[in-house]
Amino acid sequence: MQLHDDKQSNRADNIQGAEIRLPSEDLTADLGFFMKTLGFRMDKIYPADYPTVSVLSGHGLTIRLEQDASEPPGTLRILCRDPAALAGGETELTAPNGTRIEIVQADPPLEIPPTQHAFLVRRLKDNTPWVIGRAGMHYRDLVPGRLGGSIIASHIRIPDAGPVPDVVHYHTVGFQLIFAYRGEVKLVYEDQGPPFMLKAGDCVIQPPEIRHRVLESSENLQVIEIGVPADHVTTIDHEVELPTQVLNPDRVFGGQTFCRHQLKDAVWEPWRIAGFEARETGIGKATDGVASVQVARATDGADSGAAGGDASGSDASGSGTDGGPDGRSSGGGEQVTSHTGDILFTFVMEGEVTLNGENQVAHRLEAGDAYVIPPHTKTSLTDRSTDLELLEVALPAQFETIVH
Repeated sequence: MQLHDDKQSNRADNIQGAEIRLPSEDLTADLGFFMKTLGFRMDKIYPADYPTVSVLSGHGLTIRLEQDASEPPGTLRILCRDPAALAGGETELTAPNGTRIEIVQADPPLEIPPTQHAFLVRRLKDNTPWVIGRAGMHYRDLVPGRLGGSIIASHIRIPDAGPVPDVVHYHTVGFQLIFAYRGEVKLVYEDQGPPFMLKAGDCVIQPPEIRHRVLESSENLQVIEIGVPADHVTTIDHEVELPTQVLNPDRVFGGQTFCRHQLKDAVWEPWRIAGFEARETGIGKATDGVASVQVARATDGADSGAAGGDASGSDASGSGTDGGPDGRSSGGGEQVTSHTGDILFTFVMEGEVTLNGENQVAHRLEAGDAYVIPPHTKTSLTDRSTDLELLEVALPAQFETIVH
């Protein structure tokens, strides 16, 4: 879906307006309804002696009521600050000509569905289809079912280097992360200074409704994007130009501040799971506890954490033996943990590892795979390669890791 059209300005100079035509069998009745009930005004009516056509305008819309027009009546949505104050509180009406009227809130509050917890694994080798989404980017879904609509996690790629046909826009979200996995991308954000390159290993959060734009990408750009909730609105801003003339890095957008984390500035410290170290991104603080983002890497040997078993850990389907009832591998002996958070999403950036889940089949994972662990579910990571690196996103930011 391409948002930018080079011919748009030329068309705007030529086109003087637009009307939507609706049929009418009783023009007098329809005029009374649209004008008195919905607040439209009459701009034109003809012929004078026996009117069959009338043009009305209001609320950003021009309607052409035409007697005996062949179109079906359709549906008209009226966007209100207070829907109850219009039409006596009714939110669904039918005009005399059959047009269905929906009276709705113009800016409804963001609703995040309750999480439907599940143990999920998505593997790159399963050939999940890439679909073409906004601005021509390719999207791969990393969380099938999206936990009941509470989250969307996408593996996004842009194969070709060069400008990206994007426009200034913003998202109505509770949380949104952009993590550069491969390549680099030039981005610009409202009140955050000039455009910058987000390089592999870097990440940003896009606070609610911050204006931004993707400018250009390197060849084979790949990013991981996390959004909460799964279904959220993207709005094009036709007025704001980026970069803005104001530099205000501390500006608060929907209770959050912009946060840019760069790999080159990373500080590595022991992680919540033994045998790993992690870099903190500062996103927990920037989101006021909504979410945390960490990158963890193995610090011990390739076979550390495993009590035995084949290091390859998988059959042809990518699943190994059944895990134990307590989240241990068939060999046992490794550290088993669970968590008290709501959503815990992990993407395998590099290397290989076996994920053992409580009453689950063991999964041999590699770069490009992703998994979600429900709260209070015992798991362990075994047969780790020395180059194993994991991207972990947790909601909320603060949760407890329990070692069993």
